[in-house]
Amino acid sequence: MMSHPHFETPAALYAAYEEASTKLYYPRGTVRCSADAMFRSRPARDLACLLDVDPDVVAWLCLPLEFETELGPHVPDFLVDYDDGSRLFLDAVEGEEAPEIREGAAIAGFRYRGVPREETEVGFRLANARDMLRYARCRTPLNDRVRMLSALEEAGSLSVSECFQVFREVQPMTGISWMFLHRLVFLDIDEAMIGPDTVVRPFQR
Repeated sequence: MMSHPHFETPAALYAAYEEASTKLYYPRGTVRCSADAMFRSRPARDLACLLDVDPDVVAWLCLPLEFETELGPHVPDFLVDYDDGSRLFLDAVEGEEAPEIREGAAIAGFRYRGVPREETEVGFRLANARDMLRYARCRTPLNDRVRMLSALEEAGSLSVSECFQVFREVQPMTGISWMFLHRLVFLDIDEAMIGPDTVVRPFQR
């Protein structure tokens, strides 16, 4: 992964760091952010939540670099690495992406996309991701992990309410959320808010 520069930081990139350092958005925890988590806007934080629950994402980096466009130097919100080996620069945008920024990225040799707010907010994925990322800084103890995986291996799947009796060392939703975020179990987070009847299965790629 590309790391944040430490010397002779370009002006636009330095300004982006400064802007993001003054803002705080919840949830605080991340899973696949490869450096400091820095967000210039609520939509950027929300997009990062979706990156953390995207099974195709290996890692993501905030404010990775700047490149020139017709509008001046631009710093994208994220650089994302995918498991197929591709890399993509992403911005959280309110409406349509600016064609000048896409063109500037292409000239610099980068793949780029502006993700509109309405796309990040569709369905239940964002709300469920926010809920589970509250537990990103926790950890499911080994005993509970093994019990949970053993129960799923035997049953094939369990409802969230059935999983509650499995956990003994950590609160059940903390344990389930951490295991989901670390791709040990799978829940459908698109169809509805997570509830007692939500089905938990072993994670399979």
